[in-house]
Amino acid sequence: MNTPQQSPALSRFTYPLAIANLIAQIGIIVTGGLVRLTGSGLGCSTWPMCEPGQFAPEFHAEMTFHPIVEFGNRTLTGVLSVIAGLLLLSVLLDKSRTQAIKRLVWWPIILIAVQAVVGGITVHVDLHPAVVGIHMIISVALVSLSTVIVYRVSPRERADVARIPVRVKQVVAALGLWMLPIVVLGVIVTGAGPHSGDDEVGYRFSVDPMMMARIHALSVWVFVALLAVLAFLMYRARAQSVDLAPRPLTTGFWWVVAVTALQGAVGYYQTFNGLPWVVVTFHLLGVGVFAMVTTNLVLLTRPTVATRR
Repeated sequence: MNTPQQSPALSRFTYPLAIANLIAQIGIIVTGGLVRLTGSGLGCSTWPMCEPGQFAPEFHAEMTFHPIVEFGNRTLTGVLSVIAGLLLLSVLLDKSRTQAIKRLVWWPIILIAVQAVVGGITVHVDLHPAVVGIHMIISVALVSLSTVIVYRVSPRERADVARIPVRVKQVVAALGLWMLPIVVLGVIVTGAGPHSGDDEVGYRFSVDPMMMARIHALSVWVFVALLAVLAFLMYRARAQSVDLAPRPLTTGFWWVVAVTALQGAVGYYQTFNGLPWVVVTFHLLGVGVFAMVTTNLVLLTRPTVATRR
């Protein structure tokens, strides 16, 4: 009879759970965005209850859809917590996993708890854009973290990256680091724009939204320039018959190019067309996917890490 520590039944689901966790982390960015874009940020007037003495919205003829949207987003947080908890157990109960990965899988649970607290603060400070922005930045960090976990628990064979030129690795690392200013500037643009999350909440960042949009766009163009440099270095390496672990790295690179181009197109469209909420929703989805593919590209240039003893 197997001991609980060996638990082969649950450990077989580690990789699917890691994938589910990543998808849910991206999904909650979208649902959180919908809360803001539909003006449902204060659909529940308090936290953790929806209303004083009521955990869920009370259905009646006069109610609007706002409490349903807000409570739906909170419910997804609960689902996400269950997925992250099962992922944690599947790794901790698997003796073949290293201590490094066992420490890593604690972080989704920890940051989800932090997110719940920040969400509560957001309600109590009437959707202050700085607090809402912190909420978003943590969500993007969770997507990157979840991408690392997927990579680390994946049963796929790792490509040998030892022969990848140092300059290629350096530019990829710069791309990964440059995600931070892109996301932060995007948060500031949003915090200066019209979508506060509630029609009665007027306070936004006191900066020119168009100026911040241009600065944000400039940061993306810096990212595009780094992609161009990377493309040149990869082409030169191939011309010199250097093995760049061709399938994983090339595929990862083109995914980043495709997502960046699509995000740029959506970003420019929404800016010059009055920020329609449907388009902004797709842009938020793109933020999560952008964080995922960029983090994955960075991982593809890092040395192989053994996930099992």
